Amino acid sequence: MHNSLWGTTTISYTGCAAQAFFFVFFISAEFSFLTIMCYDRYVAICKPLHYGTLLGSRACAHMAAAAWASGFLYSLLHTANTFSLPLCQGNALGQFFCEIPHILKLSCSHSGYLREIWLMVFSACLFFGCFIFIVFSYVQIFRAVLRIPSEQGRHKAFSTCLPHLAVVSLFLITATFSNLKPPSISSHSLDLALSVLYSVVPPAVNPLIYSLRNQELKDAIKKM
Repeated sequence: MHNSLWGTTTISYTGCAAQAFFFVFFISAEFSFLTIMCYDRYVAICKPLHYGTLLGSRACAHMAAAAWASGFLYSLLHTANTFSLPLCQGNALGQFFCEIPHILKLSCSHSGYLREIWLMVFSACLFFGCFIFIVFSYVQIFRAVLRIPSEQGRHKAFSTCLPHLAVVSLFLITATFSNLKPPSISSHSLDLALSVLYSVVPPAVNPLIYSLRNQELKDAIKKM
């Protein structure tokens, strides 16, 4: 934001490391919360009578703490490994922020690059596990919704799930394509567009999708 407002395109080495750390931290926490929200919808629709037990304040606090703690540890590992590598390909990134894959392109250390590859493989396994959980949850949710006899009940359930599903789909598709696309179709403008779609749009629309559906918030906005 500072660079955009002041028309500069530079950042200090320490600032770049901090930016990479917080970016990975928040993006991984975002995905964790999207997974937790999926579980919330699964319990609310498939096990409504157990909602207070399974998702009480203590359970929510534990899940939130686990999301932040795992995001912090994951980000720390990535950032420490990336910024321990010597850079021998200059210091110009083809991105509007310090994204780790673009920093690795400037490195000339094969051992550090291999460590990062193993971290990426581990990340992909976690990512895939969350993806399978989300798919399984939504299969159960849609089966339960289709059994609801009233059309109003089905509409209410779908309106609760579809915004979350749209954000998850946007996040997963753009993040996966951004990291796994073949080099033959890689371009500067495409990289920028994909980065905005998976890093900026999902967090930006969260308040719109989740908070503005809250009746108390709607009433407060009407009073204002």
